[in-house]
Amino acid sequence: MLCHPHPRHGGSKDHPILWALRNELARRGLDVLVFNFRGVMDSGGVYGGGLDELHDVRAAIGFVRQRVPDMPTVVCGWSFGASVALREALDDDRVSGLALIGTPIRPNDLTLPPLPGPAELRAFRRPVFLLSGEHDEYCPPDGVRTFAAGLPASRVHIMEGSDHYLGRREREAAALVGDFVDEVLA
Repeated sequence: MLCHPHPRHGGSKDHPILWALRNELARRGLDVLVFNFRGVMDSGGVYGGGLDELHDVRAAIGFVRQRVPDMPTVVCGWSFGASVALREALDDDRVSGLALIGTPIRPNDLTLPPLPGPAELRAFRRPVFLLSGEHDEYCPPDGVRTFAAGLPASRVHIMEGSDHYLGRREREAAALVGDFVDEVLA
């Protein structure tokens, strides 16, 4: 399941990174759900500040679990979507693993609820893959490494020469996420 970037900054399910992820995961034979958060494009509702979107992720996980009840569910989010996916997964045992791209550790001008604290992160024992660009202003390498150290089953990959948008590196990022998903499902 894929969660898109910030709705107030042009984020939707139709971003090139999400297209690359969708194609890579489908090529590996996986069922993939990509959706728009509330109020984006033709979806109902209005932007909920990163809080109401937790309900969107929970509903999407429920939809996936109804369709494929015996398959573990891995949630992948990019930027805003990574923040929402992480916060939902903390309370949702149906999530078997998380792939977080450009997690807004230093959100700058993005208005987002705070990320979970150290105690919540230490309690999360499922696999987490954190991917960031070397020049990501929202998810700088040192910050993501420090953040990941609080997650017992995490690993980090920094894409050299790339920024938050992973421009022209979408397929490479998708292959890395695909490898992680394969490991979680194995």
